[in-house]
Amino acid sequence: MRTFGLSEFLFIVQAAQWTLALSAIAFVGGALLGLVVALSRTSESAVARNASRVFIQVFQGTPLLLQLFLIFFGAPVLGLDINPWVAAGVALVLNSAAFLAEIWRGCIEAVPRGQWEAAQALNLSYINRMRFVVLPQAFKIALPPTVGYTVQIIKGTSLAAIIGFTEITRAGQIINNA
Repeated sequence: MRTFGLSEFLFIVQAAQWTLALSAIAFVGGALLGLVVALSRTSESAVARNASRVFIQVFQGTPLLLQLFLIFFGAPVLGLDINPWVAAGVALVLNSAAFLAEIWRGCIEAVPRGQWEAAQALNLSYINRMRFVVLPQAFKIALPPTVGYTVQIIKGTSLAAIIGFTEITRAGQIINNA
């Protein structure tokens, strides 16, 4: 049996850093895109609602592993040469955006109707209604499920090992198999 030394420990630490970096990129990128999609989903525009609905259905309805494969192996077909880091980042951002958008849409719609009507009675525009009345209340509702989904993002990074990205789970397998 092989001993677990300093080099293996440092390899695990480096892989953990990559896992956290990929998770942070997926969360921040997914949050930015997800907020736009959530606002589109609750928009008064039918085109925006339908476009966001299709986006959510596509990325929630397909497994993350399939999305990773399509981005990593499909990009060269389009003439794009991307490394596993970029492919994993893009796939996780798009996947996270779809799930966060749906979480946040539910939280936006959970704000009591009276609050929406009061903001409308004050003759606030849609943007100001969302900015000053609805989103601050929805934020409080959204915090627990958003933190819960962050755990799913971290777990999802382990699938990136399939396309050659070495994160903490893959690093553990490499050390175990050595």
